[in-house]
Parts: sequence; structure tokens; C-alpha cells
Amino acid sequence: MRARVLTMFLAALCSWASPGWAQEGAQLPPPGPAAETTVPQTEPPGAAPLTRENVEAWLDGYMPYALQTGDIAGAVVVVVKDGQVLAQKGYGYADVKTKKPVDPELTLFRPGSISKLFTWTAVMQQVEQGKLALDADVNQYLDFEIPPRDGQPVTLRNIMTHTAGFEEQLKGLMGEEGGEPVKPYDELLKHWVPERIFAPGTTPAYSNYATSLAGYIVQRVSGVPFDDYIEQNIFAPLGMQHASFRQPLPESLKPLMSSGYNLASEGEAKPYEIVGPAPAGSLAATGADMAKFMIAHLQNGAFGSARILQEDTAKQMHGTPLTILPRVHRMLLGFYEQNYNGRRALGHGGDTNWFHSDLHLFIDDGVGMYISVNSLGKGGAAQNVRATLFEQFADRYLPGPTLDGKVDDKTAAEHARMMAGVYENSRRIDSSFFKLLGLAGPVKVIPNPDNTISVSMALNLAGVPIKWREVEPFVYRDADGESLLSAEVKDGQVVRFSFDGVSPFMMFDRTPASRSPGWLLPTAIIGLISLLLTSLAWPVSALVRRHYGVAYGLSGDDAKAHRWVRIAATAAVAILIAWAITIAKMMGNLTLLSTGSDGWVWLMQLLSLVVFVGGAIFGVWNAWVVVRSPRKWYAKAWAVVLALSLLLLLYIALTFHLIAFDVNY
Repeated sequence: MRARVLTMFLAALCSWASPGWAQEGAQLPPPGPAAETTVPQTEPPGAAPLTRENVEAWLDGYMPYALQTGDIAGAVVVVVKDGQVLAQKGYGYADVKTKKPVDPELTLFRPGSISKLFTWTAVMQQVEQGKLALDADVNQYLDFEIPPRDGQPVTLRNIMTHTAGFEEQLKGLMGEEGGEPVKPYDELLKHWVPERIFAPGTTPAYSNYATSLAGYIVQRVSGVPFDDYIEQNIFAPLGMQHASFRQPLPESLKPLMSSGYNLASEGEAKPYEIVGPAPAGSLAATGADMAKFMIAHLQNGAFGSARILQEDTAKQMHGTPLTILPRVHRMLLGFYEQNYNGRRALGHGGDTNWFHSDLHLFIDDGVGMYISVNSLGKGGAAQNVRATLFEQFADRYLPGPTLDGKVDDKTAAEHARMMAGVYENSRRIDSSFFKLLGLAGPVKVIPNPDNTISVSMALNLAGVPIKWREVEPFVYRDADGESLLSAEVKDGQVVRFSFDGVSPFMMFDRTPASRSPGWLLPTAIIGLISLLLTSLAWPVSALVRRHYGVAYGLSGDDAKAHRWVRIAATAAVAILIAWAITIAKMMGNLTLLSTGSDGWVWLMQLLSLVVFVGGAIFGVWNAWVVVRSPRKWYAKAWAVVLALSLLLLLYIALTFHLIAFDVNY
């Protein structure tokens, strides 16, 4: 099931709380060659009537219980059908202390990366007008340069399908009203261009930076500031009077804004979040206004007598998929597939720190659903609430066949063995110290005795790894649900895979041996233990000698090397602990991802240069001195272990950019 696939997804490098982590559902074969294979289908029971009375009764049964058990303050849910609002409901509180209820007509929520759909719509408006071309080099629309990758430029098609190849950008991602000022998004874009780590068009790698870049391009070619453009060309024609990309909110909307919470039971409202790459996630809107946007796209750009896109343009957005792997969900032009129960669905998800949202369009059925909650909830319950809502809504009102199949046991066992290994997320940071997150949280594929496979980051609602059963060669289905996983094989080797919910914008590629956590992590742990024991033994041995009146037994170079290698071991352990605390604090409080942390980052990088380079030198020198001395064999062996440990830490520091002279990340 969709919820089962991604319950713990935010914890895997992906817990960056940036506007954009979205969890979607399973699908049937997409159009094209991958769908030509005939696969048995399982027919579900009949549908419940999709009426206002039925939907409201069902929502009233599900939502209050979900919010209470998840410790979530409030939520808004809107369902549209055939160009009309079928149901729109507010649940819980927009403000816990005053017990202000959520009003779907007037209470604003933050839909996070669903904001991107407005930016993509704006791009397509400019394409319609001939001011933008999807396959042109974006540099012709900019006043700064995006460097080529492998001689290839970035295009708007690359940006809209998240295949521009950018690494993740964290700095300036999120601030809060009243806190350290966040740079305007156009200044943020020009300050630092993230490295392009993939050739364009080849690898989905979700990018807030790229989306923000698209918003800036709209601003430049239209000659209208981005916020004004959205208000004039999307909000106004749709009658969205309670929506804004502006940060902070206009004074007229501030009283209508829902507070955001970690847990409802804490009762402490969080400050209004300021999104750095604003076109990628700064929207605030009511459920009623989001319904208007859904209706316009379900009707191919039309809303009453108004139109935000021509019909052909809307169909192009909704029906131009980029196939990277067979069967699994794909990126369209800005939207991504959420196909479920054999029905074509598309949409987007979005997360800020406190607000968590999903927008779903069953495009051929004329049905849309939007949910947003204003709290993360207990154990990240917001993710399960919205995912389960989508599943149960689709199963209840829009049932259909599900993909099934069978691969013989011998083949399944061999393919499971081929799938096994360590992989890295395409949505990652490569050029700064945050690259260390990949070492700390590797993605592992594990074969099971029953010839299924499990993926370390894909857990079910009980926190247990999902079992994926092979239904076609290198196509797997959740054994207890509908989500699919697909892999690519080259020269007899599995080189990458992804699964429904993340496959439109993330791939998992084999980790190169040079930085594979498979060997690097255990050896680093062993090295750290040896250095820690040496650090602890230093004062202990001094106290013991002092207690018994035993003289220090070393002299000359032996004594100097002995002393310096212990200083090096202690410093190396201390600096690694400092890095771990630094990264944890910055990831736990996104407002620290700012220029205010630059001084500390510079200091850490300088200390790393001294400690890791100096440590490796002293480790090798100590080993040379000890091995050539008449000391016992175990002393010589330990000296070699310390030298190797310090050299390994230097390798890690260089590979993962702990030694650097750059505060961009």
C-alpha cells in the first residue's frame, strides 16, 4: 500500500523537511512499450456512491480519529467532481490555545511543494505565448549562467521533470518570520548554483532550486514580479481571494492563517515559515481556493468562463511522461503520476516543517482531492494520515484492477540476489559536508528467504520492512499492497531501482565502491573505537602510574610519538563528534541552514584540516617509530591500527568534504 511504502521515508536523508517530499501510490503499467506485456489483473469489489452525503459521512468517520490518534491539531480536506466542489471540510483547530476551528473557506494552510504546480502552470502560460521554449537552453532567459554538464545545457523540460541534474541545495531553504532574514529567492539563485551531478534528462533528482529557477524565468520573460504574476494570471481568473505566495503574508490574510505545530498536545504554535526558494513552496491558501485550482486542471485549464491554460497546453502538461524505469510512476510536466487501481491519476505532495499536504487528480474521472494538516504529529503521523486517506478514498470510490503476476522461484531467487546491495539516493548533496548524510543512512536492498526483497527505507505502518514480490522480471509489487518497484539491469548487473511514490523524482543508484557504506561504515566504526580507546587509555594509564609510583617507560622519539598520537586520536574523535552534532542541529532546525552558521562552518573546516591531516601524519610517524623499536608485538600492532584509523578518517574527511573552504551547501 502507498502508506506502507513511505511511512519512514522522511527519515532517510530525505527528512530534510523541505517543501517537496511527497508520497504517492501504486500504479498499473504506463502507456508505451512497458505496458504491452499482458499481466493478470485482480478485480476489486464495487464502488461506493461518490456523493456529497457519502463522502462527508466517510470523512467524518476517518478524520477526527486520525487527528486525535496522530496528535495533529487540524486539517482541511476538499473533494471535487465534475467541475464542482463535492465536499470541503475542516477538522480540528487552526489555533489550539484559542480552539479556533479550521474553516475550509477561510483558514489558510501551507501546501508546501504543491506550490510548484502553480509555478509550472505559469511556465506553460509563457510557453503558450511563445516567450518560452521547453527545450531551449535556459541561459537565454537568465542574467546569470547555469554551467553545462557533459556539454549539455539545462532546459525547462529538464527542470519540469526534475532531470536538470542538480544536487540538493539546503542553505537558505527555510527561515521563520521574526528570525534571521532569508535572502529573496532571486538573490539565493544567483549566490550559488548547485553542482550538476547528472547529465540532463537521465536521472530524476528532485530540486527546489530548479523550480525556483523556473519561477525566476517566468518573472524575467513576463516582466512582472513572480508574486504579482501568479496573482494576476492564476489567482485572479480562478477567484482565489485567500491565497498568496508572499512572505510574510499580506496583513489582510494573517488573521486567517492556521498556526503550525509539531504536536497538537504541545499547544505551542510555531512561527510562520519563510521558504527561501519561494516559487518552490511558499504558497498559503484555503482549501476552497485549492479546489478551484484542481477544477481548472481537471477541466484542462477552464474554470467557469475563465481559462488559465489552453486545452492543448493542459493536456500536454498532464500527458507527457518521462519514462526512466518501467511500470513505476513517472514525472509529467510538473505533475507526477499517482496512478492507482488502474486509473490515471496525477498530482503533487508537499511538506514544510509543520504543514503536510497532498493534491490528487483522477484526471480521466473528473475527481480531485486535497488534504493538508497543520502538524507533523506523533511519529510523523501526518504522512500516514494523508497517504491512508488517498488509498481508502480510491479503494472506496474509484476501485479498479491491480497488477499481479508470477515469476518462478528460481528466477526470483537469482534476481533477488542481483538486487542485493547498497545504493545512494539521486536526491543528495555531493559537494559539501552534508554528503556525510549518505554515509550515515545508506539505502540497502536485502533478499529474503522467500525470494522477496526488502528495502531498508521502505517500512510498513508497523515499522516493519515491506516485502516486495517479483511479478515480472525486475518488477516487484508490495506483497500486501499495490505499490510497485522497478529496477534497471545493464550488462547483467542491477544498476538502479526506484519505487512508486518517489520514482518520479528519485532514483537509487549503486554506490561506488570508493564511498560505499558497505565497507566504509564498519571500518570507520572500528577505527573510531580504536581511537576512542586510545584517548581513554591515556589519562587512565597516567593515573595508574601516578598511583603506583611507576615511572613513564618511554623516552626520546618513542615518548614524543606516543604523546602526539594520543593527542591526534583525541582530537580526531572530538572533531567527528562536533561534526555529528553540527549536522544534527542544522537538520533539526532548518533556520540554522543560513549565513548565520557560516562562521562555525568555517571553523569546523579549518579544524578538520589541522586535525585530520595532522592526525594522519602523527599516526604514520608513531607506527614507524614503534615498529622499529624493541617494544612488544601487540604495541606494534596497535600502532599500525591507529595509523590506519587516522588515515581512514583523513580519507573520509576528504571524500565527504569535511576538509573544504566553502560554506555553500
